Amino acid sequence: MTRIPLLLAAAVLAACSTMPTPTERRAAADQLARAKNWEIRYIDAGRFRLAAWRPAPMPNNVRLTIYIEGDGFAWASPSQPAIDPTPLDPIALKLALAQPNGNVAYLARPCQFIDAEATHCAVAYWTDRRFSEEVVAATDRAIGVLKQEAGATDLTLVGYSGGGAIAALVAARRNDVDRLVTVAGNLDHSAWTAQHRVQPLEGSLNPVDEVAALQRVRQWHFVGAQDTIVPPDLVTAFVARFPPGRRPTVIIEPLFDHRCCWAAQWSSLWPRLDFDRP
Repeated sequence: MTRIPLLLAAAVLAACSTMPTPTERRAAADQLARAKNWEIRYIDAGRFRLAAWRPAPMPNNVRLTIYIEGDGFAWASPSQPAIDPTPLDPIALKLALAQPNGNVAYLARPCQFIDAEATHCAVAYWTDRRFSEEVVAATDRAIGVLKQEAGATDLTLVGYSGGGAIAALVAARRNDVDRLVTVAGNLDHSAWTAQHRVQPLEGSLNPVDEVAALQRVRQWHFVGAQDTIVPPDLVTAFVARFPPGRRPTVIIEPLFDHRCCWAAQWSSLWPRLDFDRP
C-alpha cells in the first residue's frame, strides 16, 4: 500500500516547489480574515491550543455556525509527513468568510496556524491520529468556548474534507448541534483508506460508527462529482447506513472536485440548504 493517494501526492509535490512557509501561510489566512473584520483567537482546549477566527466584535445570536478546517498540509512527500500542517489553502476559512448571513466562526485543526515544532505537536495528529479521541475532545471544548462567547444556544457545524469527519464526531456527542454540513467530507475513513489503498488511520475515530447518534442531527453533505480524493460513492455509502426517513441529504455538484469550486461558489450554495424544512 502507498501512504497517500497518487493524485494527492502529485498535488503535494507540485505545491512544494513554491510553498510558502508556515508563517507566511498564517499571515495570508489572517489577511483574508482581517479583510472581513475578523480577528484571530487562540483557545486553550486541553491537549491542544487551537486557532480560531471570528468577527470582531462577535455579535450575539441564538445560532452560531462554526466551520472546521480540513487536514491541511499533512504530507511533504508521498512518504514524508509535513513538519507543520498549516493549510496551503484554508478552504474552510474561505467558506466561513463567504457565508452570506448568520453568525459565523472558524476553527482550525490541532497544530494548524500555530508553531507546530515549538508547541511539540506530534506528527500523528495530522496523520494516523488526525481523528483521535484527544483531537475530537479538544475541538469539542473549543466549540463550547466559541458558543459561550457568541451567546448562542444552537450550533451548525460545517466541516471541509477531514474537517467533515471532526464535525460529525463532535455532533454525535453534543446535544446542541442540530445541523451538520460537510463539504467533500471524509465520513468513513476505513472505506476511504481501503479505496485508495493506503494504510488505515490507526488511532482515529470514525464517523460511520456514530450513525445511531447522528440520526437526531439534520445533515447535508456536499460532494463534487469530479472529486477523486473523496468520491461521491463514499458519501452516498455513508448516508445509506441511515434508516429510511432519517437519511441525510447529499448534494452532488457535477463540475466540482475536492477543492474547486467550493469557496468561490459558497455564497450561492449556502442558500440552497433547506434549513427551514421540518
